[in-house]
Amino acid sequence: MTREYDEKRDFIRIDIDCKIRYKKLDSEGVAEDEFVGQVANLSGRGMMFISDSELEKNSMLEINIDPSNVLTPSLHANVKVVRVVKQRHADGYEIGAVIKEIHDDEE
Repeated sequence: MTREYDEKRDFIRIDIDCKIRYKKLDSEGVAEDEFVGQVANLSGRGMMFISDSELEKNSMLEINIDPSNVLTPSLHANVKVVRVVKQRHADGYEIGAVIKEIHDDEE
């Protein structure tokens, strides 16, 4: 299968602009306080979002994304933080995360 784009990743990143609600999970998988950020892009394996708070690399989060348009489905999942970078021209942090588990909220 040939790719018609210059992407070297397994999944294409899709730019989206919507809110993300996330909770840090403790060592036992229990969710702590909820925070709000802004999703920048999403792929089949992970995402990048902007947070006002600096998160620890390798921390686990429970996330909820509810896009404002009907074309993009919502996402409820557990993710692992793999990258944390301070934004150059803003006060937030760019958080790169890998999706570890997707929750089926219809059960």
